[in-house]
Amino acid sequence: MALLPWIKGTVIRIEDQTHNTKRFWIKVPEVADFNFAPGQFITLDLPIHEKPNKRWRSYSIASWPDGTNVFELVIVLNEFGAGTPYIFKEIKIGSELTFRGPLGVFTLKESDLEQDLFFICTGTGIAPFRSMAHHIRNNNLAHKNIYLIYGTRTKKDLLYSDELSELQNVLPNFKYIPVLSREQWEGRSGYLHAVYEELCAEKQSAHFFLCGWKNMIDEAKKRITDLGYDRKSIHQELYG
Repeated sequence: MALLPWIKGTVIRIEDQTHNTKRFWIKVPEVADFNFAPGQFITLDLPIHEKPNKRWRSYSIASWPDGTNVFELVIVLNEFGAGTPYIFKEIKIGSELTFRGPLGVFTLKESDLEQDLFFICTGTGIAPFRSMAHHIRNNNLAHKNIYLIYGTRTKKDLLYSDELSELQNVLPNFKYIPVLSREQWEGRSGYLHAVYEELCAEKQSAHFFLCGWKNMIDEAKKRITDLGYDRKSIHQELYG
């Protein structure tokens, strides 16, 4: 399969989302409709190294297909990296970005919607699930129960929390469950693994979509298979 060509996008809006994350809206002038499947990502080519493969950074698309040529990324700063410090310091409104995409197969099939869905994520791993949930609602797609289980350290680290809480009111059978590992609050505290283990106590048919850091994904895969689910029911997108 031939690689998609590199294309240009223009940053048209930037907003701080939390103390260490920013939202970037990117317009693709050469197309009228930047179409993609919820869950896909794009790869940026940043001028941070002489070798091409050391310049590439991939980010899941945080928005959903809406018939326009604008898409959104949500990016967390890694102070010890090379890519995000450049993005946070150098990218301004009007900046031009070179990227390739949409890419990836971390997407929903029609058959996935015929079973309970567990979207399990940490940090900016929430991006593809925000896209999927809104897409399901906007297109009135028939679905079973959807559980978005989102782990962060503290309340100030939560992304899109008010929006996803409100989505529960308009998307039937959708449940947003944020879990804080280092803070007691009015919601769930501890680690997110306990949540899906409780919800899967009856071993109902389900698909599990995992997005986040490797340690979380590795542990989730083990726990889900220990519950008796087939590995084919687990889909993953690794960050970092």
